Amino acid sequence: MLNRIVALTQKVLDGGQINQSEALELAQAEGADILILAAMAAKIREKYVGDKVELCAIISVKTGHCSEDCAFCAQSVHHHTEITPTEMLEEEKILAKARAMEAAGAHRFDLVTAGLGMTEEDEDFKKILAIYKRLRQDVKIELCACLGTLTEKAAMLLREVGVTRYNHNLETARSFFSNIVTTHTYDERIKTIKNVKKAGMEVCCGGIIGMGETMEQRIEFAFTLKELDVDAIPINVLNPIKGTKLENRPLLSPLEVIKTFAIFRFILPDKNIRYAGGREVNLRDMQALGLMAGLNGMLIGHYLTTKGREVETDLQMIRDLGLKI
Repeated sequence: MLNRIVALTQKVLDGGQINQSEALELAQAEGADILILAAMAAKIREKYVGDKVELCAIISVKTGHCSEDCAFCAQSVHHHTEITPTEMLEEEKILAKARAMEAAGAHRFDLVTAGLGMTEEDEDFKKILAIYKRLRQDVKIELCACLGTLTEKAAMLLREVGVTRYNHNLETARSFFSNIVTTHTYDERIKTIKNVKKAGMEVCCGGIIGMGETMEQRIEFAFTLKELDVDAIPINVLNPIKGTKLENRPLLSPLEVIKTFAIFRFILPDKNIRYAGGREVNLRDMQALGLMAGLNGMLIGHYLTTKGREVETDLQMIRDLGLKI
């Protein structure tokens, strides 16, 4: 296994690309070979994206009452969770959070709404455009959006008010998607990704591992992201929420998570691959290993419906690893 890991590492470092069959070979790594795989993924990260870690913060500006049935989501009306739905958050609270996260070191600030998506005619969308105009005046931090499915016109309007990156996750492989979502299709999500690209924004598109998919399906998913040529890839690790369809799903082992991160870096050598939610409960004391396995970005602060770590704890972890913020 060691020789094969080294050979495939050299192939990528020399400018080549691994195929799905070779990625499946890497997935056979066990024990100490997983740590070697992680180290080689870090070598690939060093060559293609350097030693800087991009930090992003998010805020839920409209929570709950989502019509969709995503099996993992605490905000779905199909589930019975402890989430308290809210209408659009006050503008001043959003601005205050943006300023605080900019001061904490975040490079990007993302406004997130629950729901299938938005069009340019929606009143909430018009309010959000106004908020982005204020943000662009008040903070220097890069602005991101995550508003669900998006028309081409709505994407253009977001770009005009200063949004530079749009998040719309595919969540998982096409072959597994129907096990997780039935109220809309994979192609609807891909359509939004294409609309965002047409508008000239960067695409942030990833998903969740640990929902019951196989390693083969994770690799299928990574190659879909490669084909779509997305810019940033947030990888969540399922944090089962009580009241959702996946509430009893067992956690992935830390080494399985690390192996997955490393394989994504082999497949997507020059992309921004980032920590998202679930790392705290799945990796626990091993969170630093994610950044040692090829990741070069992370969400900091709290998530949409679950808590993250203290920002300074994450910043210290990055510094301790010899990486730059």
